Amino acid sequence: MASFSKAMIIGNLGRDPEMRYTPNGRPVTEFSVAVNQSTKNQQTNEWVEATDWFRVTVWGDRAERTAEQLRKGNRVFVEGRFRTREFETKDGQKRISLEITADNVVSLEARVRDEDGGGSFNAPAGGFGGGGDAPVRPTRSAGASAPSDDDLDDLPF
Repeated sequence: MASFSKAMIIGNLGRDPEMRYTPNGRPVTEFSVAVNQSTKNQQTNEWVEATDWFRVTVWGDRAERTAEQLRKGNRVFVEGRFRTREFETKDGQKRISLEITADNVVSLEARVRDEDGGGSFNAPAGGFGGGGDAPVRPTRSAGASAPSDDDLDDLPF
């Protein structure tokens, strides 16, 4: 029987993507994503913030596009295969690393208007996944009206 592992996260890049090439010339890009969660403590009635860090690895053409387009602080949607890895720190503490090998990376950065009224992107709104070039879908600017049903169909989740 086949197995299946899929993870989907939305968070912010903790550092600029770092791209390198394997000895056989295959590009690979790595970056970290912080996912913040707020939960309410039922006893104190206070909101508690927690951050989970994920190491993300992207391979092939997607790796090159990701390294070119994303920067530290960018908000992204990442979809891929999830695994944990246990390691020991220099001071002997055991830690667990949360790792995702990305099948799809989508920038969730807002569109910025220039002085001429045209639009440009801080980062592409389309995906860096799939086969070939993914279409670039513009995101809504801050002054735009509420999304229509057609816009909601384009959401990656």
